[in-house]
Amino acid sequence: QVQLVESGGGLVQPGGSLRLSCAFSGFRFSSYAMSWYRQAPGKERELVATSTNYANSVKGRFTISRDNAKNTVYLQMNSLKPEDTAVYYCSARRTIGAIKLDYWGNGTLVTVSS
Repeated sequence: QVQLVESGGGLVQPGGSLRLSCAFSGFRFSSYAMSWYRQAPGKERELVATSTNYANSVKGRFTISRDNAKNTVYLQMNSLKPEDTAVYYCSARRTIGAIKLDYWGNGTLVTVSS
């Protein structure tokens, strides 16, 4: 069974930086495509970053990376804005033929405010 645990959220001032981490436990981390999503208050969950794509709102400011030796994926967030305030979720997807297996963490709250 796959488990994902996010960490690194908190309160940061506009213009500041945070690095989120997502620890993966389970089998064959390298077989999973990892992504970050976020959900702001009163809004739907939205995709933030995959290994090949970023939301337009975060391009040039956020960077996703992974360390397969540590079974961890990261989201480096720079030049944070108040509109980045949200709960950030890590997602793992494994595709086996036509079957897609998706797993989610419980999220970590990022608040950007002065």
